[in-house]
Amino acid sequence: MADYKEIINRYKDLPGGIIEAYHALQREYSFIPEDSIAYAAQVFDLPLAKAYGVATFYSYLKVGERGKNVIRICESAPCHVAGAKEVVNALEKELGIKMGESTADGKFTLEFCECVGQCQATPVITVNSKPYGDITPEKIPGILAAYK
Repeated sequence: MADYKEIINRYKDLPGGIIEAYHALQREYSFIPEDSIAYAAQVFDLPLAKAYGVATFYSYLKVGERGKNVIRICESAPCHVAGAKEVVNALEKELGIKMGESTADGKFTLEFCECVGQCQATPVITVNSKPYGDITPEKIPGILAAYK
């Protein structure tokens, strides 16, 4: 795994580079390490509060540890009506965790998200940003097996 300082330095001369650096950190670690925010503030000559604000503003970015495979379920109205609650229950049962938690082995994290633009195939989950539509509780074990 690359050092977060190395990753941040790759973007130091780009306009808006802090966002690109945060995306790169997340690709590397699956989250933004807490320590990296203070370093990013120095590199991009920003107050710490602003660097932290950028890291927490976008729902796609996540500060602090989470599992290698991030499973997000859309909680918008179309997915909710189509059975998202049952899918959430199946995910929680299959992984043995609740929404917002990570498995003890660090392989999976469950998160809610807003619309992922796949409303024609509700309910929708994403695994590491890859969308899966028309999800039923019965499909969960097969999808997760590919990431175990």
